[in-house]
Formats: sequence, C-alpha cells, structure tokens
Amino acid sequence: MRQTLENRLQQRIARKRSDVFLRSDFDDLAGYDQIGRALRRFVDEGKLLKVSQGVYTRVVQSPFGDRLIPPKGIDTLKEALARLGIETSLTRLEQDYNAGRTTQVPAGRRVAVNKRVRRKIGYSGISLSFERARPSSG
Repeated sequence: MRQTLENRLQQRIARKRSDVFLRSDFDDLAGYDQIGRALRRFVDEGKLLKVSQGVYTRVVQSPFGDRLIPPKGIDTLKEALARLGIETSLTRLEQDYNAGRTTQVPAGRRVAVNKRVRRKIGYSGISLSFERARPSSG
C-alpha cells in the first residue's frame, strides 16, 4: 500500500523532537509546491500553525479560549529563530531588570538578535520585535 504525502509528513512531524518545522525539512518527500499545499492543508485543519514564511510549529489548545497556540508560546518563536540560524540573547530591558537597575518587568515580545531580521515571526496577531544585541557586560 502506498502512503500519501500527508501520511509521510504526519509521521515525520510525530518523530521530530522539535516543535518548529521548516519547509526545507521535508524536501526529500516531494516537490516544493506539493509540500506547500500539504502544509497549508495541515494549517487549515488545525494540525500546524504557520509562524513565518516557510516556518511551522505544532499547536496546542489555548487554556483561555478556542485559539490554537504554539506549545511554548513566545519561546517557540525564539526556537524558530534558532532554526533559521539567528542567535538570540537578552534584550537591554531584560539585562537591566536582571541587574536590578529597573523594576519594570519586560514583556518578552522583544528579542535581541545577532544580525538583521527582515521577516515577521508571530501568530494570532502576536509578533516578535527585534533589537540588535549588545555585548553583555560582565
């Protein structure tokens, strides 16, 4: 019995430990357009969530409503950046808070990155904003 592309994608997704998948992870299964259609179908069915161009994540049911969200929330988006080869670090506000220079608690939607990021990464109206990482003083 031949397996469909969707079945092979589901099996590969189930085997992976990571919550973040790049479209290129499935290049050996079929052509670019076929994989795109299958991933789009998974997003429509609520099996995956698209967080950026060519970047998908597993989903869980939000405890606050009927929305589907990434399993680790904002940390899943940081994992997506790592999968794209972009290093993240503490923002200026997080460094100041940790050093005791401020009592303002950072919201966590801002990420310090090592290089320019031109893509939008987010879900359900929540997206990351980026700042250039500064060397940590230590």
